[in-house]
This record gives sequence, structure tokens and C-alpha cells, in this order.
Amino acid sequence: MLNRVVIICTGNICRSPMAEILFRQKLAGSKVDCVSAGTHAMVGHPADENVREVMTAHGLDASSHRSQQATSQLLNWADLILALDQTHVDWLNGVTLKAPHLRGRVFKLGKWNGNADVEDPYRKPRSAFERAYLEIDKYVDKWVEAMGGAPTAKSGRG
Repeated sequence: MLNRVVIICTGNICRSPMAEILFRQKLAGSKVDCVSAGTHAMVGHPADENVREVMTAHGLDASSHRSQQATSQLLNWADLILALDQTHVDWLNGVTLKAPHLRGRVFKLGKWNGNADVEDPYRKPRSAFERAYLEIDKYVDKWVEAMGGAPTAKSGRG
């Protein structure tokens, strides 16, 4: 059973917080715990302002998010590690050279959609954040289904 999910992006202020919040919302009431982290996290920073605005527009709250670095302790805790793009998979595969037991836990969030990457919206217009949100929402739904659940009635789409 997959009870502990870690979602990885670069700074842990844009894509992975959106995915974490969507997972938590869609799996509310389940035993699954989900956190996010960054390969090069801006430790302690809140989610990007555009992320907070896009999430609010979809009825979700990103105001309490604070970024953290992906550490070996956090990765060892995870049953499933989801990366937002290939650079994160490559970084994680480098980590797994030192911790080979993690290798089978690493996948892209877009695995069920042609192994797609989610483009980093950092320092781009709000429309890039909205596009990333919509992709992440769709990909999270696929993972929730693959994990044996069904997305909650409130999909986060607004």
C-alpha cells in the first residue's frame, strides 16, 4: 500500500506545492500522507504568489506552505516519489545510486499521460501557473485512481 507520497520539483514553491495540496484534497479521509520538497529548495519560503492566487481561484489554500529540501530522510520515508519533470527524475536517480532501494519508488507525476513533464512556471506570467495547475490536477487524478482511490467530488477545478 502506498501511504507516504513525496512530490519533488526544483524550488518547492510552485509545482510540487500545487500537487501536494491537490493530493491532500483528493485523498482527504484516506491514510495517505503527502508532502512536497525541492531538489534545490528555497527552504522556508512560502509558495509563489501566483501559486497562492491560482489555488485560491480553485477553492484551495496554499498560504501555509513552506518549502523544504528533499533529504535522504524524507526520501527514505516515502513509499512513492513523484517528480514533476525529467531533471528531477535524473536528480533522484543520482540519489538512488547511493540509496538503490529508492529506485523503484521514483516516477513522474505525468507517468499516466505519456510520462509528461510539467513545465516550470517560475517567473512566468500567471497563465503559465494556471496551465501548470490544470496539468497537475489531471495527473494527480490519474495517480489517485492508480492508487485505488477515486478523486473526491470536489476536483479542485473551478
